[in-house]
Amino acid sequence: MKIDRRKALALLGLGAATPAAAQGSAMAFTVAFNHGVASGDPTQDRVVLWTRVTPSKPGADVPFTWTLNPVDRRAGGAKSGQGVTGPARDYTIKVDATGLDAGRAYTFEFEVLGVKSPMGRTRTLPAGKVDDVVLAVASCSLYPNGYFNAYQAIADLPRVDAVLHLGDYIYEYGGPGSYGMDSTVAGERPHDPPREIVSLDDYRRRHAQYKSDPGLQAAHAKAPWVVVWDDHETANDSFLHGAQNHTPGAEGDWTVRKAAALKAYFEWMPIREPASGGALADAAMRSFHFGDLASLIMIETRLTARDQQVSLDADAPEVDGQRDLTKLKAKLTDPQRRMMGPKQEAWIGAELARSVQAGHAWQVIGNEVVMARVMPAVPSKQLTPAQYAAIPEASKRRVARYEAAAGLGLPVGLDMWDGYPADRERLYDRFKAAKARPIVLSGDSHSFWANELHDATGKRVACEFGTTGITSPGAGEISPGINAGDLIADANPEVVFNDQVSKGFVLLTLTREQAKGEMVAVSTIVARDFTTKVVKTFVAVPDGAGVSALKEV
Repeated sequence: MKIDRRKALALLGLGAATPAAAQGSAMAFTVAFNHGVASGDPTQDRVVLWTRVTPSKPGADVPFTWTLNPVDRRAGGAKSGQGVTGPARDYTIKVDATGLDAGRAYTFEFEVLGVKSPMGRTRTLPAGKVDDVVLAVASCSLYPNGYFNAYQAIADLPRVDAVLHLGDYIYEYGGPGSYGMDSTVAGERPHDPPREIVSLDDYRRRHAQYKSDPGLQAAHAKAPWVVVWDDHETANDSFLHGAQNHTPGAEGDWTVRKAAALKAYFEWMPIREPASGGALADAAMRSFHFGDLASLIMIETRLTARDQQVSLDADAPEVDGQRDLTKLKAKLTDPQRRMMGPKQEAWIGAELARSVQAGHAWQVIGNEVVMARVMPAVPSKQLTPAQYAAIPEASKRRVARYEAAAGLGLPVGLDMWDGYPADRERLYDRFKAAKARPIVLSGDSHSFWANELHDATGKRVACEFGTTGITSPGAGEISPGINAGDLIADANPEVVFNDQVSKGFVLLTLTREQAKGEMVAVSTIVARDFTTKVVKTFVAVPDGAGVSALKEV
């Protein structure tokens, strides 16, 4: 069947189309905007605008219009358009608004059948000289585990140029007893659907549930977002050919599930669609340039090339109470193991070089998982005898696991960069070859981190700010009576600071003189009323062709 290009673009919400064909059927029902508005992937001359319309009677296509207006009063610059959405993309609307002015703030809204959406605010990236950039960095929001107060706190910031989300925007779990359902507020925030999500309809419903949250809607309406998935947008500990939380057969083919998850993600998130013929997963790799000050380079470490994680049970099974780690350690250090493929590594190297050659002060790496070397804490050696004896009974079993893990000589997270040391070293080689000043931003761990990254020779190559979860539980919360963050920092030379209890986000402020990371925590996630505080602030400054050590301020 021949499909007219203009109509096809309209059905995707990506271009203008005459809505007359849909007008007659659309008049038979009412519509609402229940999921807010969002914008994302800003450049100097364009930005993605997003919303979702909810028809009272799904089935027919729906015409829409959109408008975008400059916040300032200078003449010119307003844009508008029209299109059609429908069930093929779950009634989501995505417009790539082009022909915009660099560094300009805009408001935008949509309209369907006389009903207007909430108004959002966005802005294009600046060109030329830039004094400073302010980014909010977030990850890991588990819906039933608490209110999204940290998203509301981002919306309440006096200034944020863009929000960077590093993954685990949704979680795939569901049903009684599943992850997060032991929270005191889970009864009013149960998973929808009430089961683990596997199908396209499941993933769409879960995205819809998350975007019904008023705090998340407010954060999306505040500023443009730059997003990337981690594992839970598909399934826990995902890799190229599977996931820890995917059972072939019972849960179908992994490639089908992954495709469904990515389709829903691109429908529901303000991320630019891939070029014609391009793979969805490859579209996560992109860069953004904030005038002459900084480049943001987004990397993908889950679904395009990652080898399966090393596992104690699979690679060193226990036999008569003992584990032979020979095979596991050989696999762990195999130089061919990858989180990223050669194509992405070459692209990162080229983007770093381009940024440095353009005179940008900072190269910011949007990265999903912790990059620093992190070995387990050994409480019996790090605590005084009195402190060790005072560990609550409820935490002693977990402490025993810490001790056992430390005895194996393996890192804390085999799903993190520690599980792929050769690939990490290749990335560090790219940093050094470009003479970059990398600031690595990380999510996934439900903890705040301030880390100094070193190559195999001990040379410092980057600094890392890790953001905690919006609501997802940290190790410190499930080990009461132990300051797990202090123990981890004390046990690891690369870790300057670690907080495994707080919930919140990192506020990164860049100037030519410094990169400042503020770790902003909310007072609670189980009550609507909350306050915020800055737990710690660290700065790095340029140090020749590199970055300095972190300094607490």
